Amino acid sequence: MNNDPPRKPPAETAAQLWARFRAATPARIGLGRSGDAVCTGALLDYQLAHAQARDAISRGVDFAALAARIGRPTRHVHSQAADRPMFIRRPDLGRRLAAPSRAQLAADRSDPPWDVAFILADGLSSAAIEDYAAAMLNAALLQAEGLRVAPIILAEQARVALSDEIGAILNARLAVMLIGERPGLSVRNSLGIYMTFDPVPGRTDGERNCISNIHADGLSIARAAEKLGWLMAESRRLQATGFFLKEDAGSKPPARIADKPGLVFSETNG
Repeated sequence: MNNDPPRKPPAETAAQLWARFRAATPARIGLGRSGDAVCTGALLDYQLAHAQARDAISRGVDFAALAARIGRPTRHVHSQAADRPMFIRRPDLGRRLAAPSRAQLAADRSDPPWDVAFILADGLSSAAIEDYAAAMLNAALLQAEGLRVAPIILAEQARVALSDEIGAILNARLAVMLIGERPGLSVRNSLGIYMTFDPVPGRTDGERNCISNIHADGLSIARAAEKLGWLMAESRRLQATGFFLKEDAGSKPPARIADKPGLVFSETNG
């Protein structure tokens, strides 16, 4: 019988410990140093991520190619921001449609109303739209089977609130915008979904539901579609979105944020 005490596993070195931490997060932690500066590899990685984030914001979406991938009738509309620099400097212009786009959408107005209008918007990340929007839309359309779906809207130089005017012109009960989220140094192509019941200009973020962080290392397209399907069904039942439509909504009454004066909220991508 061996009476020797059990051997302790060898202690991790500092390098092994930091390597284990780095494997669990995209955050830049435990970076090596060379004198007073970070190592060249870490610096180059940071500079690349910064450049990719800037490109995602400043580069436009190839909407013609996107329309070809969708395989359904689409309408390409534009906000009042004439170009990308103006869109970045003037968020307010990205929230309103240009006059020709308003006239174009008026031809698709429906009575009775469309059940849902899906809007694919460049927002603050062209990379997110190019990488995930078509697949996310196809998954969302499966959740909308049996509903009257308006022509798919492709919105250029668009902020979240542009969905309100689009939905109002089309006469849609529900506006669902897929939009590129503001990129960071860890993720440049994160997609968000904003859903608004009874869209009209002037809605606030408190009257919307948001599903965010849809990307390869975040929320999957399948899981996002499942969440969206549940939210769309509940919004139709409660006749509301926003604060009064949560995943634990249960049998809450169909109260509306519009009935609660004094509530003001800013828009994340707005």
